[in-house]
Amino acid sequence: MKLVDHKRVGTLPDFGNFFIDRKTGEEFDRYKGIELLMPFAKGVSAKSNVFNANGDEANMDYYHIMKIVNAAGFKGFVGVEYEGRELSEKDGIIATKKLLEKVFASL
Repeated sequence: MKLVDHKRVGTLPDFGNFFIDRKTGEEFDRYKGIELLMPFAKGVSAKSNVFNANGDEANMDYYHIMKIVNAAGFKGFVGVEYEGRELSEKDGIIATKKLLEKVFASL
């Protein structure tokens, strides 16, 4: 990104896309990945898959992630995605939005 050095080129950190090998489930550390991408972010994609009883994403720490996003000084858009199977797409997106609102209120 530093080599490109163009205002219209950037990254889109996606909370759920840090697979090294989907077949084995091996992943790059998502928190480190988001931290590395945030200085160049033009947007952020808040992806969720599974929620626990408290309405938090069961596979990742949204509070930790959004602290990274906030620390980077990001002021852009946060897109909402749901790729789980337990809820409908609409209900999953609504649950993800509610989680983000809860996290934003705590920052």
